[in-house]
Amino acid sequence: MCYVQIRYTKVGALSTWRVPTEDYKSSTIGLQESTNGAREERYGHAQRPKVGANSLNETRRFGSVQVLAGSNKGAYPYGNSLLIEGSSETLLVDPSLEVAWLENPPPADCVFVSHAHEDHLAGLARYDSAHVTVHQDDLRHVQSAELRLERYGMPPQIARNHERELSAKFRLADSVDAVGVPDLATMDLGGTTVTVIHLPGHTRGHSGLLVEPDGFLFLADIDLSSFGPYYGDIDSDLEAFEASIARCRDIDARWYGTFHHHGVVEGVDNFRARLDAYLAVVGRRDELILAALSEPRTIEDILETRLLYPPHINEPYVPAIERRTTERHLSRLISRGHVDEVEPNLFRIT
Repeated sequence: MCYVQIRYTKVGALSTWRVPTEDYKSSTIGLQESTNGAREERYGHAQRPKVGANSLNETRRFGSVQVLAGSNKGAYPYGNSLLIEGSSETLLVDPSLEVAWLENPPPADCVFVSHAHEDHLAGLARYDSAHVTVHQDDLRHVQSAELRLERYGMPPQIARNHERELSAKFRLADSVDAVGVPDLATMDLGGTTVTVIHLPGHTRGHSGLLVEPDGFLFLADIDLSSFGPYYGDIDSDLEAFEASIARCRDIDARWYGTFHHHGVVEGVDNFRARLDAYLAVVGRRDELILAALSEPRTIEDILETRLLYPPHINEPYVPAIERRTTERHLSRLISRGHVDEVEPNLFRIT
């Protein structure tokens, strides 16, 4: 494969991403066995996790990857940031709300943002001298708060109020100098290499990182939670999310890290079992809609079922997200022949 280089020069930072000039198939990404089959020898230097308290909450180390654990198991609005240390550079991934609050945040030469949601951007303002990178399909949303807000699709007045709340809680600032990179872009931190793994669906540019030779795959918001996949933004895509889950399933790593909830899962079999349970939530959402359509109903009737949020959750973004998610499932059920639209906005099972 041929590469071009993108070099970033800011005060205190000189970093290079190597960008492929042609695409690899997803099957070429993964931690494969060496020619003699001695897979464990490749990871022999990687350290076992060490747990210790610090001002963040807790840190755990997996080879060159340090997980900066968030409060409440990293549940929103918190999250589990990563600090990846090489011999020449240090990369911070998804600076969380708690990183933003630190009096002395951990130093980093560069920052990678998995996607442009507020909980993954909270600490960016603390890293003025570091260069910021994101997948190119989410670049504009990292650079503009207005565009970030638009993807939630809320009515204008509700959106303005929500923007004020987010800005106050997450101390958000536009990262106008951020740069976008494509799938499979790599950076050598000095003995440690990170590779961008594009995992769209949650957002168009949502991406993970593969850290080698440690064998650590960061899944970002493919979080393995009982809530299941989130694809409720305007630019979310259910089919793309399912394809991203399939891509993750094919990557044979030692550790799998999530930004929320689980933190780190060890072992490919354990990971795949959790990933399958996570994907199964999508099917259960289909089943809820089909059960609601035992007799003809409108989409407003179906929305009372609530595919995502329990009834006591009444945040301003909920109605728009519930509607888009329901419409995506309903459209797919119609295309697969499971549901008929018997007249405009009236649906029933076939």
